[in-house]
Amino acid sequence: MSETHEGGCLCGHIRFTAKGRPGNPHSCSCDVCQRHSGGLTLCWVEFPSEAVSWVGEGGAPSLYRSSDYSSRAFCPRCGSTLGAVDDAPVIALVLGSFDDKEAESLKPLSHSFEPPETAWWRVATKV
Repeated sequence: MSETHEGGCLCGHIRFTAKGRPGNPHSCSCDVCQRHSGGLTLCWVEFPSEAVSWVGEGGAPSLYRSSDYSSRAFCPRCGSTLGAVDDAPVIALVLGSFDDKEAESLKPLSHSFEPPETAWWRVATKV
């Protein structure tokens, strides 16, 4: 049976359904992720573009071109961070936007980038 994950923004204007097992569950502390989220670390999972449907009344999120290969996705109404839409057929969604954050397949398995200017910040993992 295929997994189905649902989620959306703070105000509910943008909602998504993502089908299948997510790939590359990881956390990231790069400068772009920090500025996109306002947090020191952001957690992500990736899905093929065709596996993600924007099902809320707001349709697809607004996009901001953040690099030469990706655009950051956010709600135009409440500003919530939703993820990134890559030029490759991948949509990366942030874990905080999922309704069920406890799904085992969403658990980050790796961490990208050390925080650039916050030496006191260390990602702690529970084993």
